[in-house]
Amino acid sequence: MSAGPFRPSDVQLERIAYRRRQTVRSVLIAAVSTAVVGVLLVVAVTGSPGWDRVRGSFFSARIARESFPAVLEGLWLNIRMLVVCAVLALALGLLVAVLRTLRGPVFFPVRALATGYTYMFRGIPLIIVIYLFAFGIPGLRLQGTPDVYVLGGAALVITYGAYLAEVFRAGIESVHPSQLAASRSLGLTYRQTMRHVVLPQAVRRVAPPLLNDTVALQKDVGLVSLAGPIDAVRAAQIATAENFNYTPYIVAAVLFVLLALPLIAVTDWVTLRAARRQNAGV
Repeated sequence: MSAGPFRPSDVQLERIAYRRRQTVRSVLIAAVSTAVVGVLLVVAVTGSPGWDRVRGSFFSARIARESFPAVLEGLWLNIRMLVVCAVLALALGLLVAVLRTLRGPVFFPVRALATGYTYMFRGIPLIIVIYLFAFGIPGLRLQGTPDVYVLGGAALVITYGAYLAEVFRAGIESVHPSQLAASRSLGLTYRQTMRHVVLPQAVRRVAPPLLNDTVALQKDVGLVSLAGPIDAVRAAQIATAENFNYTPYIVAAVLFVLLALPLIAVTDWVTLRAARRQNAGV
């Protein structure tokens, strides 16, 4: 005698209906509270005595339309620099992290150099590094000195490479030493163990902080304008000087936010997925 199709009990159906009602109730409460807070903020800002002056100086629709093409064209430089600098910074950070994890007295100079690099460039403000690279290196008058685009990008790569190196190192050291011992006992060399056993686990574990640093790099790419290239920030600065109005900076800020939204969404998704995997014991 075959069993019939599964049918939840009345108690289970009541629980499902209750949870659905609670979910809808929570969503409605969140929406209403958000709307109330938003209305209060709008009223507080627009009702302030200096709102008319601020609106004219920062939110001019005419100047926004006029400056938008130049700022958008400058943003294309920021996008290109972000892609190149992110890839190079990740590669540099991974290399430095592996060098810092080398064992044996013969590798002490390498570990010392890698450690000094991470300490130094995590301590120096990025803006100073950009000034040193963009204006200090050309001052040496060496043949073949690259332009400010390359020098500004190099400052970003070296600075963020130091931060990413520590993230990678934390991931490498989070892998239990027994896995290294087991890999070596199976005949794998140290390089093979790092490549096939340690690094895949380390990168997966530190993916969320790596993406967070990439989001931070997306913002700091705008600092390359200090070296002279006309990116979105520099284009906004030029338009502001021409019109004596700060609206172009708001246009640049909105474009940077739109640029960051996909990356932030991916970061949140990866973070949530990692949390679920950890809770499930995977």
